[in-house]
Amino acid sequence: VCAAVLLVASVAAQHGNSGGGYGKPPGMPYDFGYGVKDEYRGVNFGQDEESDGQVTRGSYTVQLPDGRTQIVTYEADHDNGHRANVEYVGEAQFPHEFPPPVTFKPQASGYQKPQQQQSYQPPKQSGGYQ
Repeated sequence: VCAAVLLVASVAAQHGNSGGGYGKPPGMPYDFGYGVKDEYRGVNFGQDEESDGQVTRGSYTVQLPDGRTQIVTYEADHDNGHRANVEYVGEAQFPHEFPPPVTFKPQASGYQKPQQQQSYQPPKQSGGYQ
């Protein structure tokens, strides 16, 4: 019996954690990016990101409604978490005059209130218990 216990302990020690625990899987390296720029519609944004499986680095840009461009540069890993630096390029522009508000006249909905119907009356029992 003692030999069997020593054999099991020896095999468990060779295979590391005998509790069947789950370790963190290795990171997966990647590199991607995209960008959209449509001057006619005033759309300008994009993102670039890369990871070596341990540390992820990247940046993204967004054209804000006030005309500025927001640039966020970031780095993230399991030891230090997510760290970001945000900067703005350009000067905020606001219109001096605003167009008149859009208004709508109420229109008939076509809904008609249903006519009142007689409420439910249960049938009267005849014979037997009442």
